[in-house]
Amino acid sequence: MARMVREQLFPPLDPFEKGMLPLTSPHVMYWEQSGKPNGVPALFLHGGPGAGATPVHRRFFDPNFYRIIIFDQRGAGRSEPRGCLQDNTTRDLIEDIEKLREYLGIEKWLVFGGSWGSTLALAYGEAHPNRCLGFVLRGIFLGTKDELDWFLYGMKTVYPENWRRLVAVLSDQERSDILNSYHKRLLDPDDTIRLPAARAWSAYEGACSTLIPSPDTVAAFSSDRLASALASIEAHYFINDLFMEVGNILENVDLIRHIPGVIIQGRFDMVCPIVTADALHQAWPEAEYVVVPDAGHSAMEPGIRAALVRATETFKDRQKDW
Repeated sequence: MARMVREQLFPPLDPFEKGMLPLTSPHVMYWEQSGKPNGVPALFLHGGPGAGATPVHRRFFDPNFYRIIIFDQRGAGRSEPRGCLQDNTTRDLIEDIEKLREYLGIEKWLVFGGSWGSTLALAYGEAHPNRCLGFVLRGIFLGTKDELDWFLYGMKTVYPENWRRLVAVLSDQERSDILNSYHKRLLDPDDTIRLPAARAWSAYEGACSTLIPSPDTVAAFSSDRLASALASIEAHYFINDLFMEVGNILENVDLIRHIPGVIIQGRFDMVCPIVTADALHQAWPEAEYVVVPDAGHSAMEPGIRAALVRATETFKDRQKDW
């Protein structure tokens, strides 16, 4: 008889260990471990880039089975210096993940990431496939020009009112090149120029992230602490094509096709449209593909949340293969 698979978040928990790991100067990484100290290692990769991790992210994993490792990427969350763009590239983040793995004495781990976290999970996996037990990926983003154009221009076909608020901080001339205009404002040392741009950019993303409008999500994204780092780091990555070659992830997916994977995608994800998840699944047919019919982008939407917990629970059955 098949066992019932849990779909609810696990109860809140605190880390049993945390610290600050020096990286290349001036960066210092915040990291933490929770759950079972000798459990199966599971690495959580947050989105953005620049969003940072939160305590709720620990709750996707059974703390009696998994050793849950979470860290804030360069410039994000509790890592220092906050918002720093120096030596902040995809390659740097991949090297940071390896440095953390070696520091914690972990041989292999389950890699879990959504949105930009899915991008980083795939890039890391393709660089170090022998360190990955499996992948749980949500809201797939591959960093292509089409995806960036959709985010900055295409979403106005579904969220015209949100898009008007995004461009309201820009002059008519600046609106012809939203990314470069925002990038310039987000680098301005004058807070009266930088902070309104950061709030508008981040609020736009938050407002488009859920199928059902969520004022709490928009409020969280609009806070100065999150917005100032998220907007500047995202613009930094976007203007540099995420520091990756075009099509690189899909072209190299053969490197991880032998590793178990689950792709979870909201049907009505407007931030990272389903066409990208579909393309990944076409290139990686061995991965399980779960389309949540009544969800957008956020990991906290009920159907997405349930699918993510179900995926980490299902991976328990693979322990004998690890």
